[in-house]
This record gives sequence, C-alpha cells and structure tokens, in this order.
Amino acid sequence: MRSITFKRNHYNQGGRWWVRCPLNVLLAAIIVLILVGCAAVGPDYVRVEPDAPQQWNTQLRDGLTPVLPEPETLAYWWRSLNDSELSSLEERAVEGNLDLKIARARIREARALRGISKAGLFPTLDASASATNFRSSESSSSFEENKLYSAGFDARWELDVFGGVRRSVEAAQADLEATQEDLYDVLVSLLAEVALNYVEVRTYQTALTVTESNNKSQEETYELNRSRYQAGIINELAVQQSLYNLEQTRSLIPALQTGLESAKNRLAVLLGEKPGAVHGELDKRKPIPVPPVTVAVGVPAEAMRRRPDIRRAERNLAAQTARIGVATADLYPKFRLLGTLSLESVSTGNLFTADSRTWSINSGVSWNIFHGGAIRQNIKVQSARQEQALIQYESAVLKAQEEVENVLVAYAKQQRRRESLAAATSAAQLAVRLAQDQYKAGLVDFSNVLDGQRSLLSFQDQLARSNGAVTSNLIRLYKALGGGWKCTEPVAGTSNQVTH
Repeated sequence: MRSITFKRNHYNQGGRWWVRCPLNVLLAAIIVLILVGCAAVGPDYVRVEPDAPQQWNTQLRDGLTPVLPEPETLAYWWRSLNDSELSSLEERAVEGNLDLKIARARIREARALRGISKAGLFPTLDASASATNFRSSESSSSFEENKLYSAGFDARWELDVFGGVRRSVEAAQADLEATQEDLYDVLVSLLAEVALNYVEVRTYQTALTVTESNNKSQEETYELNRSRYQAGIINELAVQQSLYNLEQTRSLIPALQTGLESAKNRLAVLLGEKPGAVHGELDKRKPIPVPPVTVAVGVPAEAMRRRPDIRRAERNLAAQTARIGVATADLYPKFRLLGTLSLESVSTGNLFTADSRTWSINSGVSWNIFHGGAIRQNIKVQSARQEQALIQYESAVLKAQEEVENVLVAYAKQQRRRESLAAATSAAQLAVRLAQDQYKAGLVDFSNVLDGQRSLLSFQDQLARSNGAVTSNLIRLYKALGGGWKCTEPVAGTSNQVTH
C-alpha cells in the first residue's frame, strides 16, 4: 500500500501567515464557501431615487403645461422649431463633434476596465519554455557538460470566497454605466449648444437687418436735411444732428457682424469642422425659429430621473458602495490554488515522452493579520467617499431642480417682455412717421424726429433679441429636462437597471 505524505510549511513573512497543505486548504476553502454561501462582504447597494416635489414651484403659463412630454418629441425636440437647417446641423454635430468622440472612447475604456476586473474571477494559465546548456569546471572532480530542455504550463486561481473580486466587477460595471450617462450628458449639452448658437446666428442676422434698415432711413433723413439746409430752409443744427444719429447707427453694424462671424465659427467647431465651414450655408438670412404654441414639461420626478447628470451621479454612488466591499474583503483570508505541468529532458528527442513529465499542485491561504490598522482605515476611506458620492447625488438633484425652475420663469417672463416690446415697436414706428410729417410741415423741430428714430432702432433691436431669447430659453428648458439624449443608442454591455 502506497503511503502519501503531506509537507507543511509554517512561516511568518511581512505580517502575513502562510499555511501550505494542498488537500487541507482546499477542504477548508470548500467549507468556508458553504458557510458563507458565496456572499460578498460589504454593503449591498440599494438604488436611490431623486427627492423631487410633486409639481414645479413656478406656475406654468404661456404655453407651458404639466403634461408628460412624448419620448419622441423630447428626444428630437429641435424638430418642434420647424427649421430644416437646424435639424441638419444637429445630425452633423452628433456625427462629428470631438467631445462626443472623446466620450465614446471613454466608454470603450470603461468597458475594457470592466473586463480586466472580471478576469480576476477566473484562473490564469501561463506557458513557458526554455533550453539550457551548462558546463562545470574541468578542474573540478565532477566535470560535466549537459543540456536541459523544458516546456510547461503554470496555473493559478485565487478563490473569490468573500467577494472582493465580485465587488470590484460590480464597481467597474457601475463605472461603465456612469460613463455611458456621461456620454448622454455631453450629447444633451451638445444638441443644446448647437441650437443656441444657430439661434444666435439668426438673431444677429435679424439685428443686422433692423440696423441696416434704420441706417438707410436715417441716411435719407440726413440727405433731406442737407438739401434743405443748402436751400436755406433750416439751420445747420438739424444737419449735424441727423449726421451723428446716422453715424451712431452705422457704428453698430461692425459689432453685429463680429458677433455673427463668431457664432458661425463656434457652430462649425461644435460640428467638428474648421471655422468658416458653415459660413456659406448660413449666409442667407432667415428669421429666428419660432417656438411651438404649447410645451409639455411634465413633473419634477420624471425630469429628475431623465437627466443624465443625475443618473451618472447615482451610478457613481453605486460604484463607490461596491468599493467598500472590495476594501472589506482584505480583512478576510485569501485562498489560492496553484498547479504546474511541465516536460523536462536533456535532449529534445525525449522531451515529449511520458518519462519527461513533471507536475505539482499547491494550495495556500494568506491572511492579513497586522498592518497597523491600514485595512480598516481604507474601509473608512471608501465609506467616506461613499458619503461624498451620496451628497454629490443630492446636490445634482437640487441643482437640476434649480435649473429647470429658473428656465421656466425665464421662458414665461421673456414672452411677456416680447409682447411689450412688440407693442412699443409698433408705437415707435407710428411716432417716427408722425414726427417726420410734422417736421416736414414745420410744426415741430428735428429733435422730435431724432428721438423717434433712436427709440425705434432701440425697440426693434430689443425685440429681435427678445425673439431670440424666447427661443433660446425654450432650448435651455429642453436641455434642463434632459431632452435629446435618446437620439443615440446605448452602448452595448451597459444597463441602468442594476439590482442587488
């Protein structure tokens, strides 16, 4: 009967206790697995929900309704402005924007990092081969010259008894999902920025048209005054007044042209193109896009759940919760299985024969007994970071609610302002006509015409900018509601429905 002898090695090295005994350690690992039921240590994450009120604090009026927006309408909100040029620019931005490309690359990076974490759940297998030629000294009594050839495999597996590796995979998965939400956040901001810059282009064009029209009218007034002065009908004061009024209006045009060029260049860069790339297609002046009559904004809770920045903060919290488990697993022993299968021979002809086989199986357990409290301090570090992540999530929810409330107010109030400016502009146009008629008839002096022209230009310019502001506030409202991010498909391998 063959006898089997186990060799035990007990030693202490660097505060780590080792026991080497293959079958006993393997049996102990199996017992521990049964006792703990393969449960991962550390807290199990429970998804948090945004703390949102039942309704918006701002009273919804001027076309705003609490009706839940249609997913398709919210995903492609710019189509509600009925501007084909804007729709084309949005599509090109999704394809070419560089920040969006960086966000997509980060997702690929996060997915690869998740794969690295998952690799810890499986055994590792390494292959090696060597050829050695050694010769002893001829002056020694045991002179010899030999060759040794070897080839083999080394396997290693650390059993994830207490779930440290599983928690790291859980954290990596949440990081991947947070990176996905970051892509959505970049996308929401990009779509809004493209639309805002497009509206800015149209606003500058409208303001230029208004200024150039007033410039032409004031130029005609100046020529009329100069003719009347040369005829001796009026004095030189009216001529000089009409001249400085004309030049003041003319001085506004270069600043408007500069702003227009800057808006076009910014729009090209957002599309991932060189400055000047969109100048040709935007040279033709078009009116500012008009918002729809009604806008469905839904309720706060739905908006908060929809926003990618809040969803990203929630995923960061989930990842940090899992990292507490990774740190906690260091308190418990680690079980390892190691094995080697190789071939050794002094000649290549005999290397692959049965007699050349060598093998070994080893199992071990290591346990961090004393590290000056570093492990428990690391758990406290990860717990504090989890607390910070929770606070950051709550902060994101509050800031999101603030953003929506501010935009709701701005959108409604700007419409009121636009109505007043439209009425003021109509009154100013009539006042200018009356002042000009009375001036020509000699009933009033030129200062009445001068004041009327200045007021008309001011009101028309403010009205143009107010029209742009109304549409811009609608764009900001859609951005605040998280609109636009579903126009791209989620990256494969991610899921926001993680349960624990």
